[in-house]
Amino acid sequence: MSPPIESNLSRARGSIVWLLALACAFGAVWWIERESGRALADKPSAQAPAAPVAPQLAGSVDLPPEPAPRALSAQERQWARIAWKYFENNVDAGSGLARSVDGFPSATLWDTASYLLALLSAQELELVEKRDFDLRIAKALVALERMPLYDGKLPNKAYDTVTLAMTDYRNQPAPAGIGWSAIDIGRLLVPLNALVWRHPVHTPAARRVLARWDTSGLAREGQLFAMQAGPQVTPQALQEGRLGYEQYAAHTFALLGLDVEAAGDWLRHLQLVPVEGVAVCADDRDPARFGVPNYVVSEPYILAGLEFGWTRSARECAWRAYRAQEARWRRTGTLTAVTEDHVDRPPYFVYNSVWSNGRPWATVTDKGEDVAALRNLSVKAAFGWHALLRTEYTARLVERVAGLNDPARGWYAGLYEEGGQTNQALAANTNAVVLESLAYLRRGRLLQYR
Repeated sequence: MSPPIESNLSRARGSIVWLLALACAFGAVWWIERESGRALADKPSAQAPAAPVAPQLAGSVDLPPEPAPRALSAQERQWARIAWKYFENNVDAGSGLARSVDGFPSATLWDTASYLLALLSAQELELVEKRDFDLRIAKALVALERMPLYDGKLPNKAYDTVTLAMTDYRNQPAPAGIGWSAIDIGRLLVPLNALVWRHPVHTPAARRVLARWDTSGLAREGQLFAMQAGPQVTPQALQEGRLGYEQYAAHTFALLGLDVEAAGDWLRHLQLVPVEGVAVCADDRDPARFGVPNYVVSEPYILAGLEFGWTRSARECAWRAYRAQEARWRRTGTLTAVTEDHVDRPPYFVYNSVWSNGRPWATVTDKGEDVAALRNLSVKAAFGWHALLRTEYTARLVERVAGLNDPARGWYAGLYEEGGQTNQALAANTNAVVLESLAYLRRGRLLQYR
């Protein structure tokens, strides 16, 4: 029997109020970013003399406008089908969550966000019927609602995708957890917000996921904080994020009403470093002092552009990072599109950087160790830059990586510069960014709230 009409109206009123609150939050973030962009040329850097920094970020004269959406070609539709094949093969039927790497039953919050964003893109590209989309989303949200939280407060850094148990990054059991990542949690908020705006039938389930979280430890004095823990590690909260990633995550935390003003400020820790004749935006915090590499990679810029649209300062820094990569190709003849990537050999994950720890084109581990032999032309960076910029060079990038896939399994991570072999790592993040990029070609940014 159907519930009384008054009961339905009451329930609807609660959801409507929550949606309106989110709309106001989105509008506030947009206004703040717009005004920050207008003030950029007048705001001095806290780390350098005011005069040199602000004018240099006032805007490059060759910066292209945001491209208009367009229909996909038959070839691009096939590329999208290949990317979605990864998720058809790697989503656990029980939990509804995707594996981070082909056949490896583990996922971080970042990986889980990538799956949800891939699913949103696949539905947009008509690779998934609405009924299947809703079932997949519902199952994944149930998993997020069920999974244990670190210290009962926030999602752990990694989970077993079959059992939903907390693990370490090697998928070894970690009953007490290994802490949380503010950056990863911030990324998960992107698809949750997209669901509220584009598929509100899932709003109640998204609310239940968020209602379990204690967000009080995520931000302090405007900065993002992670929790570091583990079997032989004394739990401690540490500031998390460097230029690019920090601002990307802060964008979504602002929607929760958290004070992330410092984390969202592009000028607070800005330095400009010369790479291939381009003044590239980099973080000025010294790795030797803080113990955290300050690599400049393509990923946070690409994701922000595909998902939110760039603010003025983000667009300028993204353009400079891109131009340095094109300039390297013009100087050396080596096609360059670098970012963080899985690799098919130890240490299995590297940061291919435009600049890191005082030098250009460093390829390093998360501990800053040099692994230059593993630098590769990244598939997801090629697709992402092309979707956002559509230059002659980005077209060359996509043409070069177009064959780096297995139609039955998905897109490989890239092509090694040294030796020219395919980096055969098959990962959720690569295939998600390919899908996000192709969806962007068709409809523009994911969160079109401005």
